Amino acid sequence: MIKVERKDNESVESLIRRFKKKVLQNGVVLEARKRRFFEPQKSKKQLREEAKRRNKIKEKKEHLRRIGKLEQKFKRY
Repeated sequence: MIKVERKDNESVESLIRRFKKKVLQNGVVLEARKRRFFEPQKSKKQLREEAKRRNKIKEKKEHLRRIGKLEQKFKRY
């Protein structure tokens, strides 16, 4: 737990600023984000199946592009 005590003649804004700095330094925010967006690890079988599905979709799109049924998108910088 992070504890910050107010110094003599210290404004509330500077106290909050010091508190925020300590929270960031201790990695509390990063840990909270990791816990919030936690995703369990997938098995090798699931990873392979997802890769196969992505490749199949990619091949379908490429085939449709070649026969002219899908417009080719150009990247603009």
